[in-house]
Amino acid sequence: MGQTRRPGRAALASPLTFALSGFVALLPTAVLAQPAETISKQIIVYVAGTAGGGIDLYARFLARYLGKHIPGNPTVVVQDMPGAGGIRAANFIAQAAPRDGTAIGTFPGGPLIEPLVGARTVDYDMSKFNWIGAISRDVSVCFALAKTPFKTIEDARAREMVIAGTGAGSETDTLPLVLNDTLGTKFKVITGYLGSKETLLAMENGEVHGRCGMTYSSLRAAKPDWLRDKQVNILVQLGRQKSSDLPNVPLISDLLSKTEDKQLFDLLTVGTVVGRPFALPPGAPSSLVTMLRRAFDATMVDPDFLAEGQKTNSEISPSTGEDVQRIIAAAYATPKPVVNRAKALLAPAAK
Repeated sequence: MGQTRRPGRAALASPLTFALSGFVALLPTAVLAQPAETISKQIIVYVAGTAGGGIDLYARFLARYLGKHIPGNPTVVVQDMPGAGGIRAANFIAQAAPRDGTAIGTFPGGPLIEPLVGARTVDYDMSKFNWIGAISRDVSVCFALAKTPFKTIEDARAREMVIAGTGAGSETDTLPLVLNDTLGTKFKVITGYLGSKETLLAMENGEVHGRCGMTYSSLRAAKPDWLRDKQVNILVQLGRQKSSDLPNVPLISDLLSKTEDKQLFDLLTVGTVVGRPFALPPGAPSSLVTMLRRAFDATMVDPDFLAEGQKTNSEISPSTGEDVQRIIAAAYATPKPVVNRAKALLAPAAK
């Protein structure tokens, strides 16, 4: 199916379900060590998105607690840096941000693999970033309003389903194209909606049938009534394991028989495995990276942080910086034929 461009405006998505799964056991023993580094200047967390979006809200959530776990107890503030599906902020962190711990970036899934599969020239390599941790693990979903003809993924294979996209490089534009190729779905993307609020409004206004490539947690937070009142049908889960809330919705790997197809989705869904990730720029001193990783780990088990997460129904299923570094490195080691296939499939989404 083809892709049509539509102008859009700012985004809104919210955080969601609380889940802390065995993170304490994964913490390196160095978490107890006294770090040599301190930061006394203000830290800015640069958000590759718009105000009110999921990554923005999680960045502000983290910022309220991270500083007290950093030696020097710096103030941590958030600055949104939207543009090019998150690539503008990624380029800034890689090329221009200070390396002294006062600049941290957080990104949606698209920019994580853009250097591998994107058609545009970018000035960064995510495997060279210094990852300090990720707050959540999630799945992306494809969904349609219940009043549309689309009840299961088979319906999207039988007839054209029009879905809203948020721009080149974003999962909303890329994942539907890959599903068309691997599953034979007939998704048509209307792109150019700047954020989640606009895509969901487009569904309500009847401009599109649904959306593909939104995390389940963001959907649950943004439209809890849709799920509660069964106003939406979730067609498929895109990730490496099912959400416990969706036991009867098929996982993409269950629908694929070819190893190369599964490798393709492992690459393209890396952003759901390390949801809400935070990184220092390349070239930051290793001692500083270690100190901020331990500060992030301490924040993830901070009773006040967890209490707010429970109160706001925020998903907290963290990964350590070391784990995020390994996962990103594995994505960048994806076999070349799989990467080339992804690039060929995603090329239309970059136009």
